[in-house]
Amino acid sequence: MVGLGNPGNEYQRTRHNAGFMVVDELASRYDLRSWKTKDSARQIYDSRRRVVLVEPTSFMNLSGTPVRLISSWYRTPPEGVLVVVDDMDLPFGSLRMRPFGGHGGHNGLRSIIATIGDRFPRLRIGVGRPEFESIDHVLSPFSAEERLVLPRIIGAAADGVQLWLDESLEAAMQFANNWVLNPE
Repeated sequence: MVGLGNPGNEYQRTRHNAGFMVVDELASRYDLRSWKTKDSARQIYDSRRRVVLVEPTSFMNLSGTPVRLISSWYRTPPEGVLVVVDDMDLPFGSLRMRPFGGHGGHNGLRSIIATIGDRFPRLRIGVGRPEFESIDHVLSPFSAEERLVLPRIIGAAADGVQLWLDESLEAAMQFANNWVLNPE
């Protein structure tokens, strides 16, 4: 399972790092702490669940190489690599999971597709489309209002990944594609 983001403290809480946030949430849930850095990625193997959690340490547009190297090392076909990314074309807080597809303009997905093809599942986390420049939007921190509900969104995305691991892609898609952020 790969969460996409950009390395470095300046990007840590930005919209573009939603994928990293989901990986971190799963590592916390599973009480995983022995991270290693190899193949341009921060990674940890959970033998109980037979999953590798991956955060590429290359920048977003170079994510394909670490994904290819790690999936090759663990002999994981593309359909066994779930990628979690931010998506400006989805409203803030929405989730969408698909079994395969295009990059939709996302440079991280574009890079992965260039290295392993497009037949991998992906979970997109809506960050909304801005009125101003897109790059500034995804590389900026969540607003104070967004930060209030962000834990629920990241938690729901992690729940979707768990369903993918424990049950099936179909169960995970059913959950993620019907999940709605309810105001509290």
